[in-house]
Amino acid sequence: MLKNTKNRGLSRSINKRQKIAIAGVTTLGAAALAISAVPGNATTTTAEAPAGKVAYSNEQIKDVKGSVTDQLAGEKVKAAEMAARHKAAVATAKHRAAVAHDKHVAAQAAAKQRAAKAAAAKKAAAERKAQEAASRSAKRAAVKPVAAKKSYANNLDGWIREALDIMKKHDIPGTYNGLHKNIMRESSGNPNAINNWDINAQNGVPSIGLLQVIKPTFDAYHVPGTAHSQYDPVANLTAAANYAADRYGSIDNVNSAY
Repeated sequence: MLKNTKNRGLSRSINKRQKIAIAGVTTLGAAALAISAVPGNATTTTAEAPAGKVAYSNEQIKDVKGSVTDQLAGEKVKAAEMAARHKAAVATAKHRAAVAHDKHVAAQAAAKQRAAKAAAAKKAAAERKAQEAASRSAKRAAVKPVAAKKSYANNLDGWIREALDIMKKHDIPGTYNGLHKNIMRESSGNPNAINNWDINAQNGVPSIGLLQVIKPTFDAYHVPGTAHSQYDPVANLTAAANYAADRYGSIDNVNSAY
């Protein structure tokens, strides 16, 4: 089929015009874009720039760098402040812990000191109480009246009564009458009486004293606490009563020479 040459020529003519129009529109659009992109205080040099290119301001770039630098510096400052606050918080916590520990140690030491003082006070009180009790006992002992020593008459009645008290202490039986009747028969109440004629005298051991006791009998039945002499009235009576109790059950049972 034959091509339509008319239509093809028309197509080429339109294409050329379209290119020119498109180029103009592109230039105008680029210029408008450049104007809208540049701030109001920026200076443009569109007259010197080639067609289709946009010129940008160095001042805007500097401002951007400056703001970024400021932001980074601010972040560093904030980080430093946070680190400082953290360090201060840690130091404060350590200080509080140290203060609390010191207070605890001081409280324990104070408690121990109080306990020691209380123990010392208790001990001192106990010692003081013991001393006071001992002092009271000593005072009572000092104030306690001393029993007066019993006195006896220096005669037959006194000798018999003293002998009876000593016999009682040593559980030796006998009565006043039992002693008295035998004394009167043996010596008539003379503590220095001596028999120089009987068999005892012939054997070298005469009977002596209130109850006429020979030396061997006196020594064997001597009562502690009395004199070691046959002529002592009390010693003679207690020794004779002790012998009579051993042989006859009591001096009261003796009614003749023994």
